[in-house]
Amino acid sequence: MKLLGLTGAPGMGKSTIAKMLAKRGISVLDTDELARRVVEPGQPAWNELRAVFGDEILARDSGGQIRRDQLARIVFDDLDARRALEEIVHPRIRELWVSEVEHWRMEKLEIGLIVIPLLFETGAEDQFDATICAACSKSTQVKRLISRGWSDSEVNRRCRAQLPIEERMELSEYVIWTEGTLEVSEGQLSRILSLERISN
Repeated sequence: MKLLGLTGAPGMGKSTIAKMLAKRGISVLDTDELARRVVEPGQPAWNELRAVFGDEILARDSGGQIRRDQLARIVFDDLDARRALEEIVHPRIRELWVSEVEHWRMEKLEIGLIVIPLLFETGAEDQFDATICAACSKSTQVKRLISRGWSDSEVNRRCRAQLPIEERMELSEYVIWTEGTLEVSEGQLSRILSLERISN
């Protein structure tokens, strides 16, 4: 099985590319969904996060769900806090997606893709046959995130906490430049899939 990893900074088109792949019948797993799953109330990570960050990160009216916005405000302004969060959450997320990949292999899938925003930051690149970076200009990224309701300060905090897009692009085997139309992105994606299947 050919295993691809998709990364990119917030607002640069990861979700759009993932949806394109899913429409083609390719198995796609987004680790953002796994991140939500591992911090559900009662899960080990939930207990550890509560112990480290206190009850202020819990929503009072939703059964103790983690307030991701509140947790983000804490960790993106404090490097030690962010490292503590990552040490709790990242190994559990990795365990889940690695398990899913093994399931795909048993099913003898031709190709699968894992979306990992922090692919290189977590040292996961060796697990993939190829890595793809969704990228766009900084100005387009900011416009997209502002349209989602992000504040300027939130955009800046999140971007500072991750690898610069130039470094992600350099580390990746492929880059899909999402500045243009969906059709242009589709064309780039088709080229990548063609190359990967030829080399398989």
